[in-house]
Amino acid sequence: MHLNWIRYNSGKWCQLNSLALDNSHFDGLGGIYIIWHGGKKPATVKVGQGNIRDRLTHYKNDWEVQVYKELGLYVTWAAVNLEYRDGIETFLAKRLKPMVRRRITSAKDIQVNLPWEKKGEKATA
Repeated sequence: MHLNWIRYNSGKWCQLNSLALDNSHFDGLGGIYIIWHGGKKPATVKVGQGNIRDRLTHYKNDWEVQVYKELGLYVTWAAVNLEYRDGIETFLAKRLKPMVRRRITSAKDIQVNLPWEKKGEKATA
């Protein structure tokens, strides 16, 4: 499945802690998100799903995520229908190995493109 991962209009990745979550873009938006830090060795901090505004608002105040604040916290998300979210989250968690992982699902993987892949590249678990 191909996802449309969101960035700023400038093409830069969104910074979690300065993201304007009151923007109408987030009204009723559900899907998948990835939070990562941009340190010397960038790494995935959290992969998840749900109401994007609610989840990202939560992680702006979550100490397990904010411990990486000094490294720069970035986020991207994609609108995804509810019936695909568990499978996509499972795939992304296996592939990206997030450092903060609370929810474990046994859903069958649904392969998607990663935000950093060039068009036409395939992600594999």
